[in-house]
Amino acid sequence: MLKERVQFYMSRIKEGRLREMRLETKWMYQYAKQHWFAVIFYTFLGIFGTLVSLGSSFVSRDLVNIITGHEPGKVVSTFLIMISLNIGNMIVNQIADYASSWISMRVDAGIKADIFEKILVTDWESLTNYHTGDLLTRWSSDASAISSGVLNFIPNLIIFTFRFVSAFIVVLVNDASFALFAFIGMPVSLIMSKTLMKRMVNNNKRSAAMSAKMSGFNQETFSNIQTIKAFDLIGLYSRRLRQLQKEYIDMKLEFRRMSVWTSLLLSTVGLLVSYSAYAWGIYRVWSGAIDYGTMTMFLGLSSTLTNTLSNLTSLVPTAIGLTTAAGRLMDIVEMPREDDSDRELVKAYAEKYKNSGFGIDLQEVEYEYMTGTKVFDHASLEAKPHEIVALVGPSGEGKTTMMRLLLALIPTQGGVARCKTDASSETFVLSPATRQLFSYVPQGNTMLSGTIAENMRNVKEDATDDEIIHCLKQACAWEFVEKLPDGINSKIKERGGGFSEGQAQRLSIARALLRESPILLLDEATSALDVATERRVLYNIVNDKYPRTCIVTTHRPSVLSICHRVYAIKDRKCEQLTELEVDAMIHDV
Repeated sequence: MLKERVQFYMSRIKEGRLREMRLETKWMYQYAKQHWFAVIFYTFLGIFGTLVSLGSSFVSRDLVNIITGHEPGKVVSTFLIMISLNIGNMIVNQIADYASSWISMRVDAGIKADIFEKILVTDWESLTNYHTGDLLTRWSSDASAISSGVLNFIPNLIIFTFRFVSAFIVVLVNDASFALFAFIGMPVSLIMSKTLMKRMVNNNKRSAAMSAKMSGFNQETFSNIQTIKAFDLIGLYSRRLRQLQKEYIDMKLEFRRMSVWTSLLLSTVGLLVSYSAYAWGIYRVWSGAIDYGTMTMFLGLSSTLTNTLSNLTSLVPTAIGLTTAAGRLMDIVEMPREDDSDRELVKAYAEKYKNSGFGIDLQEVEYEYMTGTKVFDHASLEAKPHEIVALVGPSGEGKTTMMRLLLALIPTQGGVARCKTDASSETFVLSPATRQLFSYVPQGNTMLSGTIAENMRNVKEDATDDEIIHCLKQACAWEFVEKLPDGINSKIKERGGGFSEGQAQRLSIARALLRESPILLLDEATSALDVATERRVLYNIVNDKYPRTCIVTTHRPSVLSICHRVYAIKDRKCEQLTELEVDAMIHDV
């Protein structure tokens, strides 16, 4: 038996699971130590409740002995003491429940806020390896599991251990023979824990993965209802949902069957222990070794010992669930972080030269995605304040990737990428800290639910109505906003609902202009506008007194005539076109 146990744990170590659990537990400790007061307070309430419960056992014993011994003088006082202890125990339990809920919600909110912030500063390309639904499941369900574990696992381990030891000591002091019944079920519990450990780990991982799959499917479906309707895919998606639901139900039923057999076995052991304790108690009373009150107390404490041992055993799957959740979160939050250390330095730099504007200078830049796809090889680009610089090229050749490089969402792997001003020789390498110099309007609808004014103030909280209207005019959006019944306080539905794609694009551009960033990136941001409106928007931008540098990707050669420079992205290069090449592109349309 000992040899088999050693072999089991050695195999666990070789498989690396115990080491993983140790690392995951250590990771959770960083949250536990932040809430040490809550953990201690909750533990204290549990221990105090245990002491009150033990006191009730003694009083219950005395009351039975008084009644069976016909001592009416002590019945009332003992009965009142028992009632008082029970009321006190009830009050303690209610306080503990309330405190647990209050503390749990605060801990849950704190952990989720911390993990939320860590996800936001995680390396962008690494983060794109995870589906949005999976991220939501990890942030919501797994973070809640951690917060519950931080508050409950360690206190419950201490409380159950204290409850078991204190009850065992009371039984041992009064009648050592009863103490043996506390350990009858222990071998079975240990064997069950060992046998079920690996299966519980796998079940937890499968359950988390399936929940993430379901969440991802639902999130993606609801976000693309228009496309699903347009392609008449309602039947297909309904069948897919039912298939996912079937897989989920089958998996849960499999887990449930295992749980049923485990519960039946443990319950059977528990009944055997209880009935054995009853039989032994009756024998001890008949033999005159103990009185009725002591037997009643022993039976109650025997039940306490059995239940507490079961509770301690149940902490094993709890620990496995916690470490599994911790491991899933560690996968996310321990990915490479963005380096934002120069934020204050760049902020001071931007304030110092805000009247001069900032340009972009890329020299011999190289970039390759994690998948091995080489996008740029010695690409160069330059853009200055009061200029509109266009990026053209076939789809999929790297125009959007160039925008991501400029925003430092992905790092350059060779060459130099920096922002600079003609007023100084100082330059800054493009990094997450330099994003404060940029405004960005990507492809697609990026308006959020709320009012137009609320969307605008997302980028500038103290913006006045006049400032908002001015930017709407620059983006040629005021011409339709002023006709709305509520003007800038008109509601926008989710994903820009209620407005055409062209209107939503103009609102997005107005929002970017309101931020008054030195550098404006427009990634196909005018694709839904007619040529005349697109030219008016770009003309307003280039003639604005604000020293703004504008870089725009476009498939429309007709717009190139108002651009100061045009760069072609093709074959991993980014090269400036000559005037003749630009004219040729314009007149070929």
